Amino acid sequence: MKVYVTGFGIISALGLGAGATLGALSNRQSGVGPLHWLETMHSHLPCAEVPFSTQELRKMAGVAQDKVITRTALMGILALREALEMALWNEHKPLNPVLVSGTTVGGMENTERFFLDFISPDTSHDHYILAHDCGVCTQMIADHFGHFDMLSTLSTACSSAANALILAADMIRTGRTSVAVAGGSECLSRFHLNGFNTLKILDKDPCRPFDNTRAGLNLGEGAAYLVLESEESAKARGVKPICLLSGYGNACDAYHQTASSPEGDGAVLSMKKALHEAGLTPQQIDYVNAHGTGTPNNDESEGKALMRVFGADSVPPVSSTKGFTGHTTSAAGSVESVISILALLHNFLPANLNYSNHMEMLSFKPVTDEKPSRPLSHVMTNSFGFGGNDTTCIFSKI
Repeated sequence: MKVYVTGFGIISALGLGAGATLGALSNRQSGVGPLHWLETMHSHLPCAEVPFSTQELRKMAGVAQDKVITRTALMGILALREALEMALWNEHKPLNPVLVSGTTVGGMENTERFFLDFISPDTSHDHYILAHDCGVCTQMIADHFGHFDMLSTLSTACSSAANALILAADMIRTGRTSVAVAGGSECLSRFHLNGFNTLKILDKDPCRPFDNTRAGLNLGEGAAYLVLESEESAKARGVKPICLLSGYGNACDAYHQTASSPEGDGAVLSMKKALHEAGLTPQQIDYVNAHGTGTPNNDESEGKALMRVFGADSVPPVSSTKGFTGHTTSAAGSVESVISILALLHNFLPANLNYSNHMEMLSFKPVTDEKPSRPLSHVMTNSFGFGGNDTTCIFSKI
């Protein structure tokens, strides 16, 4: 059974909405820069924050000032609203919709601020602890719209949102639902900024994926959601599909708690599974949106995996867009899926920002020219999480 994309929405450091995202990509405007909203002693580390304060996000989402809500949920509401509007949700509401969302931070940005209050007699901030859980963030997003019959939350680190897409698509293909909204949302927090810094994988300069001088990643935040439907549902609602989620695959190389395996074994499996699911040969992929974090380990491992799947001399155009959005962690799979769909629809190759030095162990260089050598018909996007949880999605023109 085919799974169609009928709507998508996004918010990231590039701005709110698909239009702002497309404009920034076209103009090579990076969202990576100094921190403005997150209060941290590590303010010297560049990140890619959504360019709105939490109070501004609250107003944009139409959430009352006295309502307890998280930054993760607010970004999710804004991205989901765009996706639903694009899918003509309010004009032709589907029956029994499903929401599958990926997040790991959840409401941590509030609970870490008031942690000491929770363990003291002061109870003035106790309501924030109830909003800490990842599943509560999904519930907050769903409650804002009020018409989801089933909710599910996935936390598989940086492959969370991509795995949400897989779960939603599987539910459609097995007949458990005819329409599902899937993606992820993740805000920055001191906890995961400090955690990545402890791992010594944060770059003190703008990240340089697939560059020989790469020194780490820049964290980002954002949210993106896709409306997925069966052919029958799209026809019944009178909605024109945008593209196909034609294939996907997930694998775990179980090599290390955080690092990818040296030869990219899990990545190879996930890409091959996605190609098989889509019924495509490697030669039919026109562009790969790589996980491409900018860490020494990831880029070498993923680069070798790409060479194994496509052939050392046949790797298609590859780029990482984390130089634009930073690494949005649990939201990365859906944020980069939307970027890949925009590339597919507008027939361009997102540039790999800040690249200048070739990695000698790789046979290919990342994209530096947005003009493709042939029209884009099938695009692949990779999202790899801690523990080697690797996920690949393929989107195809109809």
